[in-house]
Amino acid sequence: MAYWLLKSEPKTYSIEDLRRESRAIWDGVRNYQARNYLMQMEEGDLCFFYHSDQNPPGIVGLCQVVATRLPDPTQFDPQSPYFDPRATRERPRWYTVEVAFLEAWPLIPLEALRTCFPPDHPLVRRGNRLSVMPVPPEVAQALIARKGCR
Repeated sequence: MAYWLLKSEPKTYSIEDLRRESRAIWDGVRNYQARNYLMQMEEGDLCFFYHSDQNPPGIVGLCQVVATRLPDPTQFDPQSPYFDPRATRERPRWYTVEVAFLEAWPLIPLEALRTCFPPDHPLVRRGNRLSVMPVPPEVAQALIARKGCR
């Protein structure tokens, strides 16, 4: 099993939205490195749900990958802000996963996360925060066991 961090702005899609829907496709990712991480995910992997663009930002819950390597449907929709005119159904350019809600947590703020993530991890380095990124297993296990790093 691998561990991942999925970032979303709570106004766009929140942990409560995922709780209400139970499952969701993680669509709209348009960064090649983040897409490559999505392509590495396997069913059963755990994902930490991170709310960005709030004060303070941080982890607010846990979800699980339930389907992998799905063509992102937004790339085909001309009405979507994530439409990609170079993508075709025969040759998709963007792939994603489906995740299922597991639990909501009290916020673990970014400042607290700085104490458990390695200093070179993209989450704690300024300007390097992808919407999808791997989480080292030892950090993931500490987060799950204590629901935070203190």
